[in-house]
Amino acid sequence: MSADHMVQGKVVVVTGAGAGIGRDVALGLAREGARVVVNDMGDAARTVVDEIRAAGGEATACIASVAEPASAQQIVDCAVDTFGRIDGVVNNAGILRDRFFHKMSADDFDAVVRVHLYGTYYVSRAAANHFKESGGGSFVHMTSTSGLIGNLGQANYNAAKMGIAALSKSIALDMQKYNVRSNCIAPFAWTAMTSSIPTDTPEQRARVDKFKQMTPEKIAPLAVYLLSDEAAAVNAQIFAVRNNEIFLMSQPRPVRSVHRQEGWTARSLAEHGIPALKASFVPVERSADVFSWDPI
Repeated sequence: MSADHMVQGKVVVVTGAGAGIGRDVALGLAREGARVVVNDMGDAARTVVDEIRAAGGEATACIASVAEPASAQQIVDCAVDTFGRIDGVVNNAGILRDRFFHKMSADDFDAVVRVHLYGTYYVSRAAANHFKESGGGSFVHMTSTSGLIGNLGQANYNAAKMGIAALSKSIALDMQKYNVRSNCIAPFAWTAMTSSIPTDTPEQRARVDKFKQMTPEKIAPLAVYLLSDEAAAVNAQIFAVRNNEIFLMSQPRPVRSVHRQEGWTARSLAEHGIPALKASFVPVERSADVFSWDPI
């Protein structure tokens, strides 16, 4: 491996790396010189390790769940025990339990939040002290426009993904003095997780055909970059990747205000305050309404 590769010699954990986006991120990191801990729940992780090694890279598999603190710690320990250090984490592991909200069970909600949000916390927390002690590190967390904007039938997933964006910002704020960075990617890609999208109508089938253009390997270059020293000045940002498009996403900020010297009552809000703000209301939109054009 050439010394000019973007992440030469870095040790990076990629969760949920047995397939889809995680697999392509792991392969991309290895091509750019990283030593990769390929985490997943099954034998697919070992297959990815075999691919990396066959191409001349270095990798090890860690079969463990991100959804429990002890097993998340095991994933980070695997990096340190095998390669002597840890420089980056890609929090990619996830599951879906899609239901409309009025049909969503507590188990549906808990299972998804536990893997996505708690899993991101557990693995990040396990790595945080290593980063602090070594004087640097980079987190890349997978969020979603379904959380940042909205989507039907995914209250559990959307809540977890919005939570990940807030968690990433908190990590960035708390750990910037230790040269630790934390950023998010909202990926558009056709994977096993998105393959459950219904195709019952012509409109749904057309939407799925568009999704299939957005392959997982399109996500890997941005993840590799964010884990590299070239991205030292990039912190607390949220990006989206959609085929060949990369977006910097906005984060909540005030858009309009109203003031009343004597204070507000429910009546004055009804007659003045809310009508004055209404022109700036955020529409009740889904991700597909905002990203309405074909992938480029």
